[in-house]
Amino acid sequence: MRTLKLTVSYDGTNYVGWQRQINGVSVQQLIEEAFAPLVGGVAPTIAGASRTDAGVHALGQVASVNTETELSVTAVWRALNVRLPADIRIVSVEEAPLGFHARFRSVAKSYRYRMVTAQVLPPFDRWYAWHAPEPKKIEWMRDAAARMVGRHDFASFQARGAYVKDTVRTIHRLELLEQGDEIQIECDGDGFLRHMVRAIAGTLAEVGTGLRTASSISGILEAKDRRAAGATAPACGLTLVGVRYC
Repeated sequence: MRTLKLTVSYDGTNYVGWQRQINGVSVQQLIEEAFAPLVGGVAPTIAGASRTDAGVHALGQVASVNTETELSVTAVWRALNVRLPADIRIVSVEEAPLGFHARFRSVAKSYRYRMVTAQVLPPFDRWYAWHAPEPKKIEWMRDAAARMVGRHDFASFQARGAYVKDTVRTIHRLELLEQGDEIQIECDGDGFLRHMVRAIAGTLAEVGTGLRTASSISGILEAKDRRAAGATAPACGLTLVGVRYC
């Protein structure tokens, strides 16, 4: 038995997300099906570090699989990419310690959210950025972002209907970069609740347009109520950049 670590990049536009679901095709499903011929026809379970939602993209999703295949990591890498659609690519395959689990062993994840503020959205960005053309004061947004850095209860930024026992998370970095008519939100943390980054992006956008103030962030966090924060930004603007391990 071996454990392999896969680094995966994908365009999430056509998928219901990373995780297998009964209502559509997922990235996990296609990788497992591509792996099946390599291990005698029975698809193994591929564990992903992040359960990205429908429409969310990844540059550096990490997955792990326990397998008895004798193929080299290079042969596995090539075989998977031959069998996968062009919008899902295995960037690398590595040997990992036996029992390594991509989700439970991760210590931090990095996400990027793209927001285009131009009056006309370039057609090539339509699946990869949120078109939010209202004028925004980025200095207000940066002030608000700084108030979210650190260890807080982010229950107000969790999707309605989601349930986890502990909603406390640590954001290590929340930085806004402005490039022409685009604002990029870079977010690094030890873990994220469902829709958390998208709710943060939506809230920062509302701060930028003056709908709420940077000083309101403390009250939003204290409320522990999804209704206190801003709207959930569209999935298409979000990309999982990478996952960090000790």
